[in-house]
Amino acid sequence: VGVRGKDVVVLGIEKKSVAKLQDPRTMRKICSLDDHVFMAFAGLNADARILVNRARIECQSHKLTVEDPVTLEYITRYIAGLKQRYTQSNGRRPFGISTLIAGFDYDGTPHLYQTDPSGTYHEWKANVIGRSAKTVREFLEKNYNSDAVESEDSTIRLAVRALLEVVQSGGKNIEVAIMKFGDGLKLLEREQLDVIVAEIDKEKEEAEKKRKQKKK
Repeated sequence: VGVRGKDVVVLGIEKKSVAKLQDPRTMRKICSLDDHVFMAFAGLNADARILVNRARIECQSHKLTVEDPVTLEYITRYIAGLKQRYTQSNGRRPFGISTLIAGFDYDGTPHLYQTDPSGTYHEWKANVIGRSAKTVREFLEKNYNSDAVESEDSTIRLAVRALLEVVQSGGKNIEVAIMKFGDGLKLLEREQLDVIVAEIDKEKEEAEKKRKQKKK
């Protein structure tokens, strides 16, 4: 899930279940491309690793060449172009991933882009990729408005609420990353997530009680 706020961008993912003896650090689905750009993906991890490495090199070479950091549209167009080339050449298969690319341009404008395996890309206010995307997108279409993304806290809550539509085990299997202009990528601590999830669950219970009382 990706949500673009007024002065913050939030990406949230459902974590894969990790084997008991496996190091969870190696199963990240959110990664940083540059100080001001980060990305979440759904699909094949191996394909994503190649794409992330190529995108990071492009970010650095752009900075060396023109002495400015990449804009969000530039790096999205680069990733989409790379994916598209793999759809039309012999002996190669397309990249099996969709991505959400979020961050800030150097004038402080937040952006959220989505790319498909076909190489198309679009900018969004909020969007979802991966399993059960249709359900979560319908939730965001109903609940996204200017008030819902006015502050950092409300933007994070909207992203977590959207994830909880399809994630059954609460905050345990959720990972949320935020970025503000001038700050790098920051992952929310498990304790912070548990507090937000508990508040959302409480609101749902109260709403359910009110609905039952109205029926009576």
